[in-house]
Amino acid sequence: MSDNKERLAQAERLIQLRRDKGLTAEQLAQAMTKAGAKVSRGAISNWERGTNGIVSSKLPTLARILGCSEGYLLRGEIKSKDSQANNETPTNTADKQDSKSVATTNYNEAFNNKTTTGSTTMASLKKSTKLQNVCYDIRGPLLKTAVQMEAEGQRIIKLNVGNPAPFGLEAPHEILRDVSMNLPEATGYSDSQGIFSARKAVLQYYQSKGLLSAVDVRDVYLGNGVSELIVMTMQALMDDGDEVLIPMPDYPLWTAAANLAGGKAVHYRCNEDDNWHPDIEDIKAKITSKTKGIVVINPNNPTGALYSDDVLKQLIEVAKAHDLVLMADEIYDRVLYDDCVHTPMSTLTDDVLVLSYNGLSKSHRIAGFRAGWLMVSGKKQHATDFIEGLDMLASMRLCSNVQGQYAIQTAMGGYQSMQALTAESGRLYKQREMAVSRLNAIPGISCTMPQGAFYCFPKIDLDIYPIQDDMQFMMDLLLEEKVLMVQGTGFNWDTPDHFRVVFLPNLHDLEDAMDRLDRFFAKKRQQFGTDDAKSTPSDSAHALEA
Repeated sequence: MSDNKERLAQAERLIQLRRDKGLTAEQLAQAMTKAGAKVSRGAISNWERGTNGIVSSKLPTLARILGCSEGYLLRGEIKSKDSQANNETPTNTADKQDSKSVATTNYNEAFNNKTTTGSTTMASLKKSTKLQNVCYDIRGPLLKTAVQMEAEGQRIIKLNVGNPAPFGLEAPHEILRDVSMNLPEATGYSDSQGIFSARKAVLQYYQSKGLLSAVDVRDVYLGNGVSELIVMTMQALMDDGDEVLIPMPDYPLWTAAANLAGGKAVHYRCNEDDNWHPDIEDIKAKITSKTKGIVVINPNNPTGALYSDDVLKQLIEVAKAHDLVLMADEIYDRVLYDDCVHTPMSTLTDDVLVLSYNGLSKSHRIAGFRAGWLMVSGKKQHATDFIEGLDMLASMRLCSNVQGQYAIQTAMGGYQSMQALTAESGRLYKQREMAVSRLNAIPGISCTMPQGAFYCFPKIDLDIYPIQDDMQFMMDLLLEEKVLMVQGTGFNWDTPDHFRVVFLPNLHDLEDAMDRLDRFFAKKRQQFGTDDAKSTPSDSAHALEA
């Protein structure tokens, strides 16, 4: 049996055993971690898809929790320890089975780690075990399936990634012109933190917003998008076993970066009934001696929530009381609706260390330029060593894309074209209105009105759609209706009852997608026998429309 087939067979057995126990992937991950075998929900998901084989060091704990033998998980041998034999002495049988299992496991591991090419046998090159707990479903199995379907000539409506350019949302011509004019100056490396003019423009942007603490250009780092800077931060901040508090749901790169750095992402709940605001008490309850910081995504991806100043100040007080770093992901700060105003975290405190992340990918529709930044502000006296780590990592990658850096100064001042798109007469505003109204019209689906970003995060009533695997549910949608979206657990939500909708397509394409979604859910209600069931809309579904 090939490696791939073996992993897929293991995946099927694991899924069935987990479901038999009535556990979600998140609950199984928590049970294993509590039992001393630290593992993330992302790792469980990777095992259940056959992306990775089950890690041998985690196998005994996994088998014990699921109530089966290691041999059954690996090869389908003897499902339950209780059914190993009827007439043999239990102890002797167990000994024989364990010996056989160990011997077979060792043989299989040795065999499967070899690849034969011609007459040469060599060890298979495996990915690092550091990636076992890393998961990024936005570009995961669903996208791979969609790409394969497109290669076969099928048209897919993609509502999975917040990438404005493919949807006809063009970059400002002034930015393209200025970058083009500066290309002769952008052929070599820049300073490792970025060109002076761009960093100065970033600094002045925050000063115009009311930046409290004294900051200069040395506190600004330019990166290949915010993504690179998130990874750099986690590498500089976290030792093995350290924890960082990340919202649930989240932008999954934050969780992936924390796990990749050897740390642990601890998810705090955002309350849907409170327009997806962070649950402050849940944050307090999850702080331990290992907690290093709190991530705040505002405006939020995937929910579109915009946090009030009161909520931000409460987060600051929690960070201040426990000497935690505040990491403010504010990439959507200029994508706002209904005359809402965003308050940067750096303008509310100088009593805690604040790391502010932002860029041009969304607000100026130039995601491919990879123009992002990180600004360090607030209480820095105790963070000299950490900042030295950021300097080191910035130097190691030499510099960020210099061509993209020349877009920043132009983008930060003057006319902001995003405002026309999000105004009541604008394209994004109309697309948001249509997406949310159509979703709320589907029986068993409720959706809050986002105040920022390009996303909404609808809830599925599990009484009407009693699903257990939301990724498979989204896979069914893709295969049956050719609409690509990402399931809620892909954003580290702990229940399979949400999904994210990207409302970037024009009204015609978005309406087509909503028609397909409506048809898909109608078929599912018939399949589940819940066509006549009545869903009670949650208060949150219309809270922002009142």
